[in-house]
Amino acid sequence: MIHPTAIIHPKAKLDSTVRVGPYVVIDEGVELGAECVVGPHVYLTGLTTIGPHNLFHAGCVIGDAPQDLKYQGEPTRLRIGDHNVFREHVTVHRSTKPDAETIVGSHNFLMASTHVAHNCVMGDHVIMANGAVLGGHAEVQDRAFLSGNCCVHQFTRVGTLALMQGNSAISRDLPPFTIALRINEICGLNSVGLRRAGITLEQRLELKRLYLWLFRGGKNLREALGTAQKKFSSNPAKILLDFVTGAKRGVCADVGHATVESEEE
Repeated sequence: MIHPTAIIHPKAKLDSTVRVGPYVVIDEGVELGAECVVGPHVYLTGLTTIGPHNLFHAGCVIGDAPQDLKYQGEPTRLRIGDHNVFREHVTVHRSTKPDAETIVGSHNFLMASTHVAHNCVMGDHVIMANGAVLGGHAEVQDRAFLSGNCCVHQFTRVGTLALMQGNSAISRDLPPFTIALRINEICGLNSVGLRRAGITLEQRLELKRLYLWLFRGGKNLREALGTAQKKFSSNPAKILLDFVTGAKRGVCADVGHATVESEEE
């Protein structure tokens, strides 16, 4: 199960079912769960714990030192869940301090040349298309979709079921269920994603009304939030309201490039 050209530190912990390809390097602090597949020329390093059924394609670098000038070489951590796919040349960096972690959840699909920086927290069922990058301390919540060459600034949050159009960039928080385009702009709801996630028609219609109230109503956002918390009560609406209320960097704004998609049912 281990190619003879692979270099594996004797203290690394690999489940007996792990498959390791040619020219792989696995350092001392790495733990690999059951049924993981490590492709050719992959480098696994740092205090990196990897759950079962993860697939690493050629050239991945997982758990390397953070790209942070304040980092002083401490033994820091990366934790990865299960059933993730890391395509060619994906890079995921460990945290900057020993008391913190970079976290990648489960069932995520990171396409070729994506980058997850130090101290990021990624949920489950996230998709990052080719060339998408996360700055340090960014948070990406469940079922978000980052299209090709998207950029997420450090300390920025991407809400659950949010979608970033190709080449878009954000330095403000992207609210759940919304679609980002260009720079710090949103243009409606991710209606396809909402339907696929099982959000009911009634909940989707309420989200549409809430979106219009918050982002197209012409009101001050804080003022609109105060009223909206009394008007909208479904669970998805509360998720959106709580996210916007907790934003520390501000949220992306709708500048009227497109209309909120109408429901046809």
